[in-house]
Amino acid sequence: MSTAEETDGDDTPWAEVTPEAARRLLVAAVDAFAERGYHATTTRDIAGRAGMSPAALYIHYKTKEELLHRISRIGHDRALSVLEAAADSEGTAAERLADAVRSFVRWHAERHTTARVVQYELDALGEEHRTEIIELRRRSDAVVRRIIGEGVEAGEFDVPDVPGTTLAVLSLCIDVARWFNAQGSRTPDEVGELYADLVLRMVAAQR
Repeated sequence: MSTAEETDGDDTPWAEVTPEAARRLLVAAVDAFAERGYHATTTRDIAGRAGMSPAALYIHYKTKEELLHRISRIGHDRALSVLEAAADSEGTAAERLADAVRSFVRWHAERHTTARVVQYELDALGEEHRTEIIELRRRSDAVVRRIIGEGVEAGEFDVPDVPGTTLAVLSLCIDVARWFNAQGSRTPDEVGELYADLVLRMVAAQR
């Protein structure tokens, strides 16, 4: 199985991408970009990994950059939905922040190959697509900032710099995609629990 197709339970990776040939090409592109980097990967590399001819790729994607944009858009949409679900749930700010971090970290660990491409190939996108993805990142920042801000207002957190702390929290979570190893000693759930505890300590949450 391709690393970009790793999944748990009934969550079918890239199920929203149709037809099947387009999905296979996208999965192949994720693996190639993660392994070689966007600029070092050719359309021939991607097509070969998908078991297709280079000409077949252009039936579904006009350019290599379009493929990267599709991967980035889907990945950022998923990451944002994870944060929003936690932020809008019931509970105290501390509980919602812990849930957000736990879920966000788990996603980056379970999908570490995809997440590396989504998070670290931003500069390879064209200007229009890069602007679109940056806006999604701003929305993710706003979600976490809102939770921390509400915790400060409620007296749950002691955070003198909410924007700076928000950046630190997101950076900590995103970096999991860089180092996580599925054959390592910690599972995605265990890393999520560890990071949730670390972040609550970071904001000096009242326990």
